[in-house]
Amino acid sequence: MADSVVAAGVPVDERRRTANWVFYWALSYTSALTLLWLFQILTQRANPFFQHYNIDRDTVGRVLGGIFFFNIVWGLIWFGIKNLLLWTWVGFSKQERREAFSSRMNEPYDVPGLVSRYSERRIRITDMIGRRGRFILLALAGFSYLYGRIATEHTPAFATLFLQDNLFDAVASNWVFLGFYYSSGFLARMFYGAQSRVMDGGLARANCLLITTLWSVFKFILVPIGTQLAALFPAELFAVVFALIWGSYIAADASSEVIGSLFGKQKLRVWGIGDVNRKSIAGTWAAFLCSLALCLWVVLSHQLPTPWIVLAVVISVSNTFLELFSPRGTDDFTMATANALICWAFGVWMY
Repeated sequence: MADSVVAAGVPVDERRRTANWVFYWALSYTSALTLLWLFQILTQRANPFFQHYNIDRDTVGRVLGGIFFFNIVWGLIWFGIKNLLLWTWVGFSKQERREAFSSRMNEPYDVPGLVSRYSERRIRITDMIGRRGRFILLALAGFSYLYGRIATEHTPAFATLFLQDNLFDAVASNWVFLGFYYSSGFLARMFYGAQSRVMDGGLARANCLLITTLWSVFKFILVPIGTQLAALFPAELFAVVFALIWGSYIAADASSEVIGSLFGKQKLRVWGIGDVNRKSIAGTWAAFLCSLALCLWVVLSHQLPTPWIVLAVVISVSNTFLELFSPRGTDDFTMATANALICWAFGVWMY
């Protein structure tokens, strides 16, 4: 293969331009976020989006400890699992595994060559195990804890409990992601390794960085929406609305990749950040059915009337279409935002 071409005929220069564009967009946003944080520190003015903006030793320790555990220690575990699978199950050589965990942006990354030598399905399943194994266990634990807490405390901040409320958290995390973006060193491989798909080729880290940065943007969006939701719904329904926003999104997003990788035929071409952008009908159906099952379970377990069942169906349909049609790397943002807006519109109509 000529050095000017990588997966799916994407020129190296075009791939690198896309990766750089994502980086500089994230850099601009994070720089603006940092300036906002510094402004808050210097002026001590009230912040409508974040509850806390001061930093002290405990704050720094908590933030750095969280980054170390979730991104380095937990990342190392799933890096090891993915590396082992690429070696023993897929058959990658040591050099191919080293390249898979590198930034992949300094030279062509030959995805077609890999899938011609090894099973594409096994590569996709390994990508899925690395990403979803790293995410699902923490997400389920976090969701279960917060759902139970909201059900008992009826806190009006229920919509934003899944988000960090300290501006310093967002600033520090974003800078770490940016700092490791182009690096192929040990820490960068631990940080990005499990979640960077082989099948995304040279744009794997661009996909990860886009997801992370949009998640930070979502923190701003959900705060005013969450305030409106708390004012609309009775306190005893906060846990239900929380599950419809967060639980349904997690169920749809995770099941679509898990089922699609294990059983689906990747024939649905989509657009997004990645060298190979395809999804499956099986994954799409899984997104709908798993989202619907969770939503109906929550609604029926609280013995809510028919309009709530309709809401559960609408949210599940929305999750499915946005997971399928949103550009890859943006669906987390679009699904969660749409769920919150749908719940807000339902609350305006219902209450």
